[in-house]
This record gives sequence, structure tokens and C-alpha cells, in this order.
Amino acid sequence: MKNATFRQLRVFTEVARHLNFARAAEVLQLTPPAVTMQVKELEGHVGLPLFERRGRQVTLTTAGESMLVYARKVLATLKDAEDAAAHLQRLEVGTLTIGMVSTAQYFLPRLLVEFQREHPSVEIRLAVGNREQLVKMLQGNEVDIAIMGRPPNEMATRAEPFAAHPHVFVAPTDHPLLQVGHPTVESLRPYGFILRERGSGTRAAMEAFLERARLEPRVVMEMASNETIKQAVMAGMGISFLSLHTIGTELEHQLIAVLDVEGSPVVRAWNVVHTLSKLLSPAAESFRYFMLERAESFLADQYGRFMRLVPAG
Repeated sequence: MKNATFRQLRVFTEVARHLNFARAAEVLQLTPPAVTMQVKELEGHVGLPLFERRGRQVTLTTAGESMLVYARKVLATLKDAEDAAAHLQRLEVGTLTIGMVSTAQYFLPRLLVEFQREHPSVEIRLAVGNREQLVKMLQGNEVDIAIMGRPPNEMATRAEPFAAHPHVFVAPTDHPLLQVGHPTVESLRPYGFILRERGSGTRAAMEAFLERARLEPRVVMEMASNETIKQAVMAGMGISFLSLHTIGTELEHQLIAVLDVEGSPVVRAWNVVHTLSKLLSPAAESFRYFMLERAESFLADQYGRFMRLVPAG
């Protein structure tokens, strides 16, 4: 292992993250053959295969699972050293890895364009997942900072709210409950729900809301994509519960409708989160301040008009 390179470890951890050589190559901006070569060289240093390949299916071997723990530790230590050096020099340079829940993709990229305009020497990498996946990224020191709703209680973190995050019940535009001025939670019982997968913050928020009303939803479909859920709702396959920040375009064009259910919208908060054990680099600190100072007004400008399209409770 003493001849293994940091490059090989980075390639290995990225393939292990996606369990897909082509996807890892895309993220790393390498060709698939280059990724395969780096993994084979690392396997040569280890003396054992790290992945098992069966057709298109890729899985970690027992040796691969063990080596992944140490590879992540090595890369995290190297990143901490780079951040410490940047702190000593007070330089806003290097790579900033930002984790975000998938719902944040509807606004964060536009904010990042502005951040990069002001901090051109910072290279930004994005890691996207649901809440459960993002918590694991924070635990594994795979991201410097995270944008998410409910902060983790599985570890010591600093979580700072930067904007309100409303969630609403949505339905096709011809749904019968739209004829009811202010439907009760109980009135949702007969209808099938199309929901985000377990582990997502949106799913957890809806379940907590319905649990207080002692209603267990009849789940007809689970999906990991907000976009697919919206299409299914618009097609009349069921109702759902989504972040208002995901349905602005559909509301504006009257492609989807909001049900004015008692007690909704359910308003959570967007948070910028990092682990307390992590020393933030100057670039990460700058991004943290940027989100706290600028994100709320940006979201108000972008989504304030959609709040007016939501029925008043």
C-alpha cells in the first residue's frame, strides 16, 4: 500500500460511492478506461480485488469495504491539512465540496454562480443525496458543508437556519378536493399518495405532520425524484407532499395545484450545516457567510410570487 497514490484513492472512493465506473469517470472528469486503470493499479498495491464485476453490476468485495474505510480517512486527513494550510495563509483557494439534499438543486446552483463570481479561485464540487445520504457524507467527512432541512442529531454539528422552507400538499388541477375550500387532514384519507423515498427530509416532514393528525397515508408509489413525482401527480396518479421550492414553474403555468389542507403549509427551515470537529477552510467559511447573508433574500425574490399562488389558510 505504500506505493498507492492519492489519485488512486480518490478514484477508488468515487467508484465505491456510485458503484459505477462510468458515473465515477463523469464526476472525476476522466475517461472510463482511466478510472479502470487507476483502480487496477490500486488493486495491485493491495494485492486483492476491490470490486466484483458481474456484467454491469459492480459491488465492493470484503477487501474493498475494508479499504474504503481507510481510504476515506486518508483523504479526509489530507483535506484537513490543505484547509489548515489555507487558514494559515488566509487564502480562498482550493476545492470546496458542498453536500445538498436533492430539493436544494432548484435554487442552490443559481446562488453558486454568484458565489463563484465573487470567489473565482474556489473550485466547487457538489454532492447530492437525500437527508440520510447527506448525514453519512457529513459523518464520513466527504463534504465540507451541507445544505439541508432538518439538521442531523446523529453527530455534533453546527446548523444555522438561513431561510424558511414551506412544504405543501399537491394534486392534479382537476382534483375533487380543490372544490373544498379548506379540506381537513382527514379528508385526505381516501386518496393515494405518491411519496419521496424513506430517508428523505420531505417524507419525514409529511409523516410527522400526518402522525399528529393520526392519519396513515395510503402509499401507492415511492420515488426518489421530485421531478418524477410532479409528473405522476399531474398525470392524476395520486396526491403528494412537496417543497414549494420544487413546484414554482408548475404553479405559475397552472400545471399542478396546491391543496389548502388544514395546518399547511408545513414550514421548516433551510440550514447550512457542518460538523463541529471540522476546521472550515477560508473558502468554506466564505460560503457559509454567503448563504447566511444572501440566501434568504434570493429565495424571497425567486419564490415569493409563488407563495401568493398558494391558497391562504
